[in-house]
Amino acid sequence: RRPLQGCLGMAERSSCTADVLGTELHQAVQNCRTLLVGAGGIGCELLKNLATSGFKTIHVIDLDTIDVTNLNRQFLFQKQHVGQSKAKVARESTLRFNPNMDIVAHHASIMSPEYGLQFFEGFDIVINALDNIAARNHVNRMCFAAGVPLIESGTAGYLGQVQPIVKGVTECYECQPKPPQKVHPVCTIRNTPSVPIHCIVWAKHLFNQLFGEADSENDVAPDTNDPAAKGDAAKDGEGQQPTSAEPAARQTTRQWVEANNYDADKLLKKLFHDDILTLLSMDNLWKKRTPPVPLCLEDLPDSAAPVEAGQLPDQRLWSIKESAKVFRDSVVQLKKTMDELGELRWDKDDAPAMDFVTAASNLRCNSFHIPYKSRFDTKSMAGNIIPAIATTNAIIAGLIVMEAFKVIRKAYAECRMVYLSRKAAVRGRLLTAGVPSKPNPKCHVCGSAPPIDITLNVNKVTVGTVVDEVIKKHFGLVAPGVSFMRKTEGGSSAVELVSADEEDMEMQVAKVFPSILSTKGVIDGTTLHIVDDQQKIQFDLRIRHAEEVKGGADFLIGAGEVTAQAEEEEKMEKPAAAANGHQASDGKAKHDSHANGNDTIELIDDDDAPQTGAKRQRVE
Repeated sequence: RRPLQGCLGMAERSSCTADVLGTELHQAVQNCRTLLVGAGGIGCELLKNLATSGFKTIHVIDLDTIDVTNLNRQFLFQKQHVGQSKAKVARESTLRFNPNMDIVAHHASIMSPEYGLQFFEGFDIVINALDNIAARNHVNRMCFAAGVPLIESGTAGYLGQVQPIVKGVTECYECQPKPPQKVHPVCTIRNTPSVPIHCIVWAKHLFNQLFGEADSENDVAPDTNDPAAKGDAAKDGEGQQPTSAEPAARQTTRQWVEANNYDADKLLKKLFHDDILTLLSMDNLWKKRTPPVPLCLEDLPDSAAPVEAGQLPDQRLWSIKESAKVFRDSVVQLKKTMDELGELRWDKDDAPAMDFVTAASNLRCNSFHIPYKSRFDTKSMAGNIIPAIATTNAIIAGLIVMEAFKVIRKAYAECRMVYLSRKAAVRGRLLTAGVPSKPNPKCHVCGSAPPIDITLNVNKVTVGTVVDEVIKKHFGLVAPGVSFMRKTEGGSSAVELVSADEEDMEMQVAKVFPSILSTKGVIDGTTLHIVDDQQKIQFDLRIRHAEEVKGGADFLIGAGEVTAQAEEEEKMEKPAAAANGHQASDGKAKHDSHANGNDTIELIDDDDAPQTGAKRQRVE
């Protein structure tokens, strides 16, 4: 392409870059082989910066395709690109900035086996522009194994950070523990919700049961097998007899609604009246909780909040009567769409789907004395939305390149952890920086970590649960092998519990994974040695047997045993509604106008002013 009149050509532009960077750094930048992981919000800004800063050899990898919602900030994409590979379109658009670049696009997952150690060893620097912890962990481990410097980054709304990671010099991405992903126990969702997010999750599950791919594990029907409910309701011949609302055998919500031809009025009665009666019959649940109230369909409250000055229509709270009407209308509309298109997938940007979840969650909140939310707040919580700010991405992308210059020069002493805050924190600055911490000797990736304790019941938990939920999901390993030493009369012998060999995996999933740990010789005190040859990582898990685990979970990672009974007693100290501080003297739930930020954004530490060292803010 010929440059526009008045604009510099490529030769002049390169000369100007050399003048700014200096000849030595400019030459090093041109020779640098760079891997960019992610071509989204930060990735688009970063590719533009790399192109205009003299970088020539870049591989960009991203599994995603372009969605219309990306166009407001990921400026390398245009409307005609929707549905196409982000990596490939980003490459084409970037070459318009600098046609002399050598850019290779990979429409794939960085966690695929083909992108192994040898692939990473082919680069001088790796830059992360990712949006999930699992992929970040994987890239961190591969860079550590390959000895390649990594620039980690992240943004969340107006917050952002840049972290240079150099093997043996700075801490790695996993040196500091991450907060566990928020999970909501199924029994709590079905039977005893106590906060708005419980009802919103319930409503999303309900949407899938009615209009999407039905999943019996996430069925919203009352769970009469809830251990906390066993007692009077579990005795068939004693006490209160089952009401007509209690089914003789558990029937899924999908089965029920199909049998009733998706009748919106019948569905409304079942969910918010009959199912509540079923829950009330489970006496033990309400000994120390405020019992729910069935919805009286003949007399629904109609006190809707007015739209205040400067308030969006979606920020107005619906009345219960209005919620019931919206529920009926959205059921009819969604059923019609399902008949035309087949099974639906919940989308926060689909108006009927969003109306359905808002109405259903508020109706359930009303029964359980929980403050209900506006459509605006529900969308934020249900979609787990963190506002994407283009300016934040641009600032962070610029800071990444500045840190990359230092890494390329091997000026590691000059590298800085940089944080972008929403408000000026230190001496009126939005940007704060600190010297990266040294490697954590207890890190299971870059240090020599002691065994990690995991509490579970060896007589109930299966090998598959340990491999899939603990080793793969929690610790992020890709192809783990598991072994341990078993005591024998003559001393001890090595036992291979799980092989990492792909050829053995199908057999193991069928025969080994369903096995209870104790049947394979795993007992209290057994140390499982975990190895992932793909990520070049190994660590030990020490088994701590317990009959019951905190909150009724399958396992608890970390030292200390907390029984389910103790956890239940702690939760029962105050009724759920009163504990939330939203119960009025007249027994009616008050509206909480503040969204629960912990449900929409995940941060490490609460300090708005980031600090250096172990205690600092981390945007995930």
